[in-house]
Amino acid sequence: MLTSQVKSATRAIEILEYFKKVRQPKSMSEIAVALGYPQSSSTVLLKTLVTLGYLNYDRRERLYFPTPKVTSLGDWIPRALFGNSRVLEAMQDVHAATGETVSIGTKNDVYLQYVQIIQSVHALRFHVDEGTLRPLTQSAVGWTLMSTLPDDKIDNIVRRANIATDKSAEKVKIPDMLAKIHEIREKGYCSAENVPFLGGGTICVLLPITIQGQPVVLGLGGAAERIRANHDRYLATLRRAVKTVRPNDPFEQPIDIEF
Repeated sequence: MLTSQVKSATRAIEILEYFKKVRQPKSMSEIAVALGYPQSSSTVLLKTLVTLGYLNYDRRERLYFPTPKVTSLGDWIPRALFGNSRVLEAMQDVHAATGETVSIGTKNDVYLQYVQIIQSVHALRFHVDEGTLRPLTQSAVGWTLMSTLPDDKIDNIVRRANIATDKSAEKVKIPDMLAKIHEIREKGYCSAENVPFLGGGTICVLLPITIQGQPVVLGLGGAAERIRANHDRYLATLRRAVKTVRPNDPFEQPIDIEF
């Protein structure tokens, strides 16, 4: 595939993701400036997305906005991923009770991937986008995912995750990682501060489901001081939510989904 084709495909997706963030009509020049694209290529991309039905163009106001066709691309995915397990309702329950950022994370090779996120309503918060990848060694959610694996597998994952970690200060020692994971197994949950964000705190628990055979974690995060002050209540809220989630149906046909 030509490099130009790959670049165009990437930019088309970035335009749709841009609208997800701003949630309002935008002009071609605003989009081009925000994403750092040349105006000439922006014009072509936007016209193509209009022709394909993914953007609406208001000729009088010269503004673009996504159409429901964008939504239809992925409206089937939550059901395919979570089935009737009530995961999304559990997330809503935790968010309503805490107001913190609530996430569903799963393992993607040596990475944690956030597959579903409800953003915090608190003034002081840390923003994470859905789909974000982070080495498993760099977050409490990642540690909890690794706690489902035997120690010899963890050894291999930590080595590979260290290779994928850019900053040498963030590379971890295998004995230290194993000690954290043994503690998680013993307690049945994980809580941590200043990882992955300085000043942030996280509490997370395993869910009784899998996605493509991979473990799944329900977590909440926010300012460390607030998480610390509400630790026991937040943990109880997470555990109540987990009890409402149905395990995977062993008779349900698996759906082949690639992230």
